[in-house]
Amino acid sequence: MENLADNLQATSQKRLALAVIDFLSNSVKDGTVSSEDTESIEIAKSCIADSFHVSPDDPAALKDAIGDQSLLSIYGVYEKLKGKTSTAPMPGAAGSKASSSAPKPSAPTPTNPEAESFKSQGNAAMQQKDYPKAIDLYTKAIDLSPVNPVYLSNRAAAYSASHKHTEAVADAELAVSADPKYTKAWSRLGLARFVLGDAKGSMEAYQKGIDYEGNGGSEAMKKGFKTAKAKVEEEEKEGANGDVEREASSPTRGAGGGGGGGMPDLGALASMLGGGGGGGGGKASRPD
Repeated sequence: MENLADNLQATSQKRLALAVIDFLSNSVKDGTVSSEDTESIEIAKSCIADSFHVSPDDPAALKDAIGDQSLLSIYGVYEKLKGKTSTAPMPGAAGSKASSSAPKPSAPTPTNPEAESFKSQGNAAMQQKDYPKAIDLYTKAIDLSPVNPVYLSNRAAAYSASHKHTEAVADAELAVSADPKYTKAWSRLGLARFVLGDAKGSMEAYQKGIDYEGNGGSEAMKKGFKTAKAKVEEEEKEGANGDVEREASSPTRGAGGGGGGGMPDLGALASMLGGGGGGGGGKASRPD
């Protein structure tokens, strides 16, 4: 049993070494490191490769180590999570357990049975429109798997359904950082940004979703992009015409329509944007 654990640790260390080498290589390519320091970087890469017995020229090994991400993006997820957990408004939301060790990126398919159980219960609560309960259950799943993109994206949908769009943006941004290919998170990010009045950010999120879906994107994602783009063009036109006063007095600025208490009708808005929230829409609005 000890030998197995030792082997797993050694494999993880080799993967981390490859990730560091990849980071150093990219730092030279993107100009982060000056050309004068290139030789030092190459020496460092060689020393790491020799010490950990890895080959930075093996694309399969590098792919196995970091997938389609980079060490910098993975650390970016950790930094976002670290900052988020220190200010999270909900008790138990990725608390001391999550911050006690650096999380590693999760695959879209969860592997923790207990976390998966909490997620399933959260999905059931979403179907019953019991959004506070869904948020609590997704939070318990996230405590066990802090950067699982599905859990984060599902909680983003629950937050949006509860009109807590700032929290929805934070979760959706973490989800797309953890796994950019999980396109539902881009859709939920687009919706939450749109409701908050960030039409340009919404448009960018939907465009990313289209890019990662491939083949021109799904109809839902394209619908969201088209709606956000139309809002951006409308705002630019109003700005060019100097019609700032009328825009400032509009009670539905950036929200696309009003509901009770001045809040947007999320069901209608999610449908207009192609889904993404928990309160209505198409396939994209349903939690995984």
